[in-house]
Amino acid sequence: MGAGEIRERRQVDEAELGPGEAVMATGRVSVARRIVPGRPRLPFTPQQLAQIDEALTVTSRVTGLDFSVYLGDLGEDTRATAERLHADVGRRAAEAVLVAVSPGQRVVEVVTGEESHRRLPDRGCTLAVMGMVAFFKEGDLAGGLLSGLRMLGDQAGRAPERR
Repeated sequence: MGAGEIRERRQVDEAELGPGEAVMATGRVSVARRIVPGRPRLPFTPQQLAQIDEALTVTSRVTGLDFSVYLGDLGEDTRATAERLHADVGRRAAEAVLVAVSPGQRVVEVVTGEESHRRLPDRGCTLAVMGMVAFFKEGDLAGGLLSGLRMLGDQAGRAPERR
C-alpha cells in the first residue's frame, strides 16, 4: 500500500477467523496474541556467582571484616539507602563493608562501619570504586565486583591478631 491509497475492504467471513481474532464494527480485524515472556536475564552466570561468593568469603576471612554486595536500585537518595542496608547487618555493622551497586542509576556506594573505616579509609574506597567503574563501563559487572573486593581486601589487610 502506498501513501494516500485506500485499500479495498474485503468482507471477512467469521468462520475464517482464528482464535483471538474478531471483526470490529469498522470492518477491521483485531487480533489478540498471547506473548509468553522469556526467562528474565540474570546479571550473573552460575560461574560468576560462585566467583563472587568465593571472593566475599575469602576477603571476609582474610581481613576479619564482613564484606557484602548489594546489586539493585538504591532509590532517590542512594547514600541513605546504602547506609540503611549496611545498618541492617545488625550488631556486626561496625566491622562490615557494603558495596552497593545500582547499574541502572550508574551509582556505586561503599559503606563502612566504625571499625572497618579505620582499616579502609575513604581514599582506598574511592580507588576501589574507580577500579570497579572501569570494568562496569566495559559491561563487566562481575569483573568489577571481583576487582573491587580484591582492592578493598588488599587495602584492609589481614585481620589483626587476637590476644
